[in-house]
Amino acid sequence: MQRYEKVEKIGEGTYGTVYKAKDHESGEIVALKVVRLDEDDEGVPSAALREICLLKELKHKNIVCLLDVLHRNLRLTMVFEYIDQDLKKYFDSSGGKISPKTVQSFYYQLLKGLGFCHSLNVFHRDLKPQNILISKRGDLKLADFGLARAFGIPVRCFSTEVVTLWYRPPDVLMGAQVYTTTIDMWSSGCIFAELSNGGRPLLPGSDVDEQLKRIFKLVGTPNEGVWPNITKLPEYKEFPPYPATPLELVVPAMNALGINLLEQHLVCYPNGRISAEDAMRHEYFADVDPALKL
Repeated sequence: MQRYEKVEKIGEGTYGTVYKAKDHESGEIVALKVVRLDEDDEGVPSAALREICLLKELKHKNIVCLLDVLHRNLRLTMVFEYIDQDLKKYFDSSGGKISPKTVQSFYYQLLKGLGFCHSLNVFHRDLKPQNILISKRGDLKLADFGLARAFGIPVRCFSTEVVTLWYRPPDVLMGAQVYTTTIDMWSSGCIFAELSNGGRPLLPGSDVDEQLKRIFKLVGTPNEGVWPNITKLPEYKEFPPYPATPLELVVPAMNALGINLLEQHLVCYPNGRISAEDAMRHEYFADVDPALKL
């Protein structure tokens, strides 16, 4: 640890404190995520182990890079590349206005990182602006994989206590324990809308019931016709038959192609949601910066 000198505390992660630090060997600035381990604990927290194992596999320019892992004196330290700010701080500094071209660039990069995760059978399960990093050059990287999981066959039951409420899909809100990458596609759609609205959250509910009410007032109340077996979900609740709100009224700065793409994310029935790979091929990205496709 003598190699790294802490400069300042920059935040709290899922299970650790994050510091900005200087690497004395390389002279580079890095980020340290420090996890304190109690003597009576049964080892390293499972979330930390998952994050370390997954990030060793997830090497991609749109995913934050894990540089090193140090374990000493009841303290686990993960060393990451340092990125200037997260998307929440970017929103705060943007004054509520982000150009359509920047929205397109950021969202393409988000989908690119997400598509790579999904191609390796990993879902993030906690997509939100605080877990998306933005560099001064406009590079976007997914971060904080503490709730991420690898999945495969046979299908497993997963926890419903995932994804920050505002970005949690309706199937998980109603207790679905079997889900796949579609959980991330709902969250990323919410972030897409938030980008277009300059940082204003799309669905800022205060509890599960209000969150579902906000979702159904936006996209329409689903029924068995559009969502088979919805009534069999563990936490299913009946809501009034709200009609859908035209998305043009909700994201007025988004063009027609963007609206079409967003509609394919915000589908209540999970199997109806677009995949990250298909979203990247959408016509909305026809004129995206070619350098982003490399």
